[in-house]
Amino acid sequence: MTEARTAARAVDVLVVGAGPAGLAAAARLAAAGAGRVEVLERERAAGGVPRHCARGGFGGLTGPAFARRAVRAAVGAGAVLRTGVGATGWAGPLTLEVTAPTGPEEITARAVVLATGVRERPRSARLVPGARPAGVLSTGELQQSVELFGLRRERIGRRAVVVGSDPVARHAVRTLRRAGVPVAAVVADRPSGPWLPGPVLRGATVLELLGQGRLSGILVRGADGRTGLLRCDTVVFTGDWLPDHELARAGGVPLDPATRGPAVDGALRTAVPGVFAAGNLLHGAEPGTVAAAEGRAVADAVLAHLAGAPWPGPGPALRPEGALRWLTPGRLSLPGPAPTLLLRPADRLARPLLTVHQDGRLLHERRLPALLDAHRSVRHPAVWAPDADPAGGPVTVALTP
Repeated sequence: MTEARTAARAVDVLVVGAGPAGLAAAARLAAAGAGRVEVLERERAAGGVPRHCARGGFGGLTGPAFARRAVRAAVGAGAVLRTGVGATGWAGPLTLEVTAPTGPEEITARAVVLATGVRERPRSARLVPGARPAGVLSTGELQQSVELFGLRRERIGRRAVVVGSDPVARHAVRTLRRAGVPVAAVVADRPSGPWLPGPVLRGATVLELLGQGRLSGILVRGADGRTGLLRCDTVVFTGDWLPDHELARAGGVPLDPATRGPAVDGALRTAVPGVFAAGNLLHGAEPGTVAAAEGRAVADAVLAHLAGAPWPGPGPALRPEGALRWLTPGRLSLPGPAPTLLLRPADRLARPLLTVHQDGRLLHERRLPALLDAHRSVRHPAVWAPDADPAGGPVTVALTP
């Protein structure tokens, strides 16, 4: 057999990922006259995770409606949207190896926007002892089964338990109920958090999955240390999001050690000239409206790059400390405009103290007035950025109770 010949093409901007961030970036770039803007999506339909989120909360729309609007905006602006096409590697600094139904391709761009989004940690990697029988699902598997394929109780299960502490667990309960599946309990590992429907076991941990062939129950340890059996034939593990960073890493893009997404500056530029990153690839699961806003922001930075704006050198890294789980962006570009940081606390905090240091020098200190939850990020304008030393060490940002 003869190997398929690789087709080589050039575009102005190549966007990888047709979720909220990628579509928003493509729409703004195409509307601004950035040239040929091409969007690659490995799934057969564009729109990302919102496609199978029937709930509201997407700027006044349901998830599917939000996705359809984003697709219409990108295509209507003139972007080329290609589904069922995956970027598999790099043939050069701005050249991607692509697998398409028509065969292999190499696409060279003047700028590349990585918007590959987020994925859930697979059930096999959640380190819960026991077999992996039928009936063990992730949130994505559940939502696709119900919202995309219309499966109901007889195909999903007769008694379910949801595992998780953030709003995604609440949405999983509602999805199960729409499918006619009773929910026996929600196992929430955190002692506090958002309101969750039904019986909730706060501060509990799943110790083992039971059953062969089909799940028959889960062994749970409660906050008081006692263990008990919850009988169920379905368990849905929610949350535990991971940035889908394989393509970024293969291209030599440094990753942020806290988020495991690409490290970017305030203009969403990576350390590789011409390569940008936006959306949930940077930080895990934020609402689709937040990802879309980052897509629009990265489009402005790409337009400046295409117009000849210089690519900055690596500035000081930003590092989370104390009760701060992560923050983005992960580095400063100095001199330059002060970025707005997205901060995610590790635990619920009431009026925490925010402090910023560099090389032992206090740059900023402020008591935040609000109650912060571990499932929700907060924005902080980095008004202290001009005081940072461009040649200094990492800048540490800390939250303390």
